[in-house]
Amino acid sequence: MRIITLLALLFIGFNVHAETDTAPEVTITQQSDTVVEEYRSHGKLYMIKITPKYGPPYYLIDERGDGKFARQDNLDSGLRVPQWIIKRF
Repeated sequence: MRIITLLALLFIGFNVHAETDTAPEVTITQQSDTVVEEYRSHGKLYMIKITPKYGPPYYLIDERGDGKFARQDNLDSGLRVPQWIIKRF
């Protein structure tokens, strides 16, 4: 009986999480010589990707959520995790 109750609660929990979890909304607009992609989560704009006709794309990111966007040329954070093999078993 406990297993059935536990499985039922897990199933209900997964369904509630699936309904509240929303994917980011992306709006793509084509201007004369650029493509602008706006990324929103829960209706709030948090990132803009601008792809000019010539040159590499760049991003405007609202890192703090205060509406002030900072330019980044790529989304690479620069963090490199070491992948050394210390010992194999």
